[in-house]
Amino acid sequence: MIEPSKIKEKFEKVERENYKFRTYLKNRADIDELDEQFLELHNELFKNYDCNKCRNCCKEYSITFEDTEIEQASKLLKITKKEFIDKYIEETINGYDLKDKPCCFLTEKGACGIEKCKPEGCREYPFTNKPERLLSLLSIVDFASVCPIVFEMLERLKKTYGFNRRGRY
Repeated sequence: MIEPSKIKEKFEKVERENYKFRTYLKNRADIDELDEQFLELHNELFKNYDCNKCRNCCKEYSITFEDTEIEQASKLLKITKKEFIDKYIEETINGYDLKDKPCCFLTEKGACGIEKCKPEGCREYPFTNKPERLLSLLSIVDFASVCPIVFEMLERLKKTYGFNRRGRY
């Protein structure tokens, strides 16, 4: 598995290849079979992976909160909803986005300061265990630049599909 601190460097070397592979999958992969492959890899690779040692996702992405998630987090932090919004949130077209990147709830030890009620987007990231991955391959290629697990998934899938470095199959 790639060291989290080296993921950007490794990704840059295969970025074009990953986009070619995405096109290849879009044109040839069976949606249900690809979902099964992603789910299997997701379960296998995340089974023994300690995300606290990486947390690149917390460092790179700004998460969106739903209204109910703001209420839960503010209760956990023992502040009012308004105080939570004023301190941590900016309202955007998409809803309530966290102001800071990296995430202000990321602790020095790599844990989440609001783990008990972190937003669904955080809990579900990188979404590789969800259906219809064929329809979200652009996101998956993007996630491979941040998440060592997603990077590994794509590399394994390239082997499964006989996709080589030059984009030939």
